[in-house]
Amino acid sequence: MNKLSLILFVLFGLLISSCGTVNNKETSKNENDANAEQAIETMETENQDKSEESPKEEIKFDDSDSTIVKISTQYGDMYVYLYDKTPLHKENFIKLAKEDFYDGTLFHRVIKNFMIQGGDPQSKNAAPNQMLGNGGPGYTIPAEIVAEYHHKKGALAAARLGDAQNPERESSGSQFYIVQGQPLSNSQMMQVQQMNKVPYTSEQKRDYTSIGGTPHLDGSYTVFGEVIRGLEVIDKIAAQPTARADRPAEDIEMTVEIIKE
Repeated sequence: MNKLSLILFVLFGLLISSCGTVNNKETSKNENDANAEQAIETMETENQDKSEESPKEEIKFDDSDSTIVKISTQYGDMYVYLYDKTPLHKENFIKLAKEDFYDGTLFHRVIKNFMIQGGDPQSKNAAPNQMLGNGGPGYTIPAEIVAEYHHKKGALAAARLGDAQNPERESSGSQFYIVQGQPLSNSQMMQVQQMNKVPYTSEQKRDYTSIGGTPHLDGSYTVFGEVIRGLEVIDKIAAQPTARADRPAEDIEMTVEIIKE
């Protein structure tokens, strides 16, 4: 990664903010990944056997204790599990989902090879040229930045105001982004590590050099979940043409549903 690329990385990092109100379990993380994935497998297998006459039949899961959320769009569904070590963000996201807060909101800001951002309540039924990104529920959430939760592709993280206005790095009460990013070479990863002064684990380095991500954001934003199914949906959304302020030319609405709590 040359100096220009590093500068662009930093500039992109500054873009992840919302301009208005934006304001230990025994199971290991790897086991949680596997358990959450298995829960989705179980759900999908059993859904194949369900008839239209019984849409309210309870979906059965395995014994996974992961909270699983489904974010649905016209480009497909993303299944996300929420981390236990960021309890304030986890509980808030569940609360808003149960209130249907996100239903009908847009992915209002999309930057290819970087991230897709949504969660602004002002985006519901927004006019085509309306500027978005200032809305929220009227509160912020204290930062819960955990070193092991990094900005790999599929990471779910909270948007926020920049450090100048928000030195405590408190998160928006509702706006979030999902990382797309790009894979880094080993040499690029070493440069980012030196710039960030972060001791990345071998697993984290592997993520960034295989599926990719945005490591320049690590340590600055709260990552509180990850997409475990539907990474291709991120790519489809990120590929859409955009207009003013990186808003997709065609509205991309979402609904958010708690699949397992």
